[in-house]
Amino acid sequence: MKVLLATSKPFAVQAVQRIQKIIESAGHSFTKLENYTDKAQLLDAVKDVDAVIIRSDLIDQEVMDAASNLKIVVRAGAGFDNVDLEAATAHNICVMNTPGQNANAVAELVFGMIIFMQRNRFDGSVGREIKDRKLGLYAFGNVAKMVAKIARGFDMPVYAYSPTLTHDDLRKEGEYGVIAAYSNIELFQSSDFISLHMPLLDETRDCVNYELLSYMPEDGMLINTARKELLVEEDLIRLMEERPLFQYATDVKPDRHEEFLAKFPNRYFATPKKTGAQTTDANINSGLAAAKQIVAFFNNGDECYRVN
Repeated sequence: MKVLLATSKPFAVQAVQRIQKIIESAGHSFTKLENYTDKAQLLDAVKDVDAVIIRSDLIDQEVMDAASNLKIVVRAGAGFDNVDLEAATAHNICVMNTPGQNANAVAELVFGMIIFMQRNRFDGSVGREIKDRKLGLYAFGNVAKMVAKIARGFDMPVYAYSPTLTHDDLRKEGEYGVIAAYSNIELFQSSDFISLHMPLLDETRDCVNYELLSYMPEDGMLINTARKELLVEEDLIRLMEERPLFQYATDVKPDRHEEFLAKFPNRYFATPKKTGAQTTDANINSGLAAAKQIVAFFNNGDECYRVN
C-alpha cells in the first residue's frame, strides 16, 4: 500500500522520519508532499495512494474524486472538520483522527493564556493570581481532562459540563477532581474562567452566546482553544463592551479579530495561527499515532478511531 503524508504545514523533521519508519517497516511504501501551496499539487499527489495522513489540510469531494485508490484518511489531531465525512463515506473511505495525542499541548496553552492575560500581558502593572479561582470546562474530552489535572496544581476548583456526559458520568471521573455542573448555565454561573473544549458540530455551532456569557462574573475570562464557530462573536463583543474587566483569549482567530483588537487591545489576545498542537512533542505524538493507525487498518482492519 502507498501512504502519502500531505502537510501544507509540515511535521517536525524527526516526526516525519519516525512516521516513515513505521510505514515502511510494515511493508508499505511512503511518500510525502510538504509545504505545498496549491490544491493542484495535492490533487496530483493523491492519484495513486491508498492512505493519506494530514494535519489541517482540506480533504474534500474533489480530492477524493482524484484519489481512486484511497481507502483511509487519518487526521493527525483531534478535530476533523477539514475532511468531508459525507463524501468520504460515499467513496467508502475510512476517516480517523488521533484523539488525545495533542491534549497536553493544548492544555498547557490554556494556562499559558490565562496567566498571560491575568498578569496584564506582562506589561509591568499589577495583575491577579489564579489560585482558588474557579475554572469551568465546557465539554470533558481528552484536552479538558488534561486541563483539569493541571488546574489541581494551581489549587483551582474545577467545574465541568458536557452535553454528551451525564452528571453521574462526570462524578465517576474522580481522578480529575471536577465538580459536575448540571447545565451549561450552572457551569457559567459557577466559573471565573470558562475554557471551551467541544468539537464543532451542528448542535455546538454558536452555542456560546450573550445569554450564556452573561452568567459569568464581571471580571470573567473566556478561553477558546477549540473552534471559532462555537462562539457568537457579536455577542461576546457586546458583553465585553458592557464589562470593562472581561477578557478573551483564543488560538482560533475570530472573524472579527480586527474589531476585537481595536476595541479591547488589553483584554483580547489571539495567536497568529492555531497554536494548541504546535509543539514538537505533539507533532511527534499525533504523527506516530496516525502512522500506527494506518498500519493497523491495513494489517488487521482496525477502525478504532473511525469518525465517519
